[in-house]
Amino acid sequence: MTKAEIVARINEKTGIEKAYVLTMVECIMDTIKERLANGENVYLRHFGTFGVITRREKIGRNISKGTSVVIPEHKIPRFKPSKDLMKMIKMKEEPRA
Repeated sequence: MTKAEIVARINEKTGIEKAYVLTMVECIMDTIKERLANGENVYLRHFGTFGVITRREKIGRNISKGTSVVIPEHKIPRFKPSKDLMKMIKMKEEPRA
């Protein structure tokens, strides 16, 4: 699903003008990005938590050259889904044959 599809879906459900919905969606996304950049977590009840974790330094391999490369410590964003979201996803799974 794309941002445009999200905007269209909200427009259909609420009747709010698409331009206004787009502005709000972008504002929400910008706020989440700003908070993560500041090292803060963002908690959305019944949806999940956006956060930042630090990956330790490690040694990687460049297979084509056969050399080792040091990958420095770095931060990456993460998302941890809520129990409600996980339950919803599991209910939608099809049984395995």
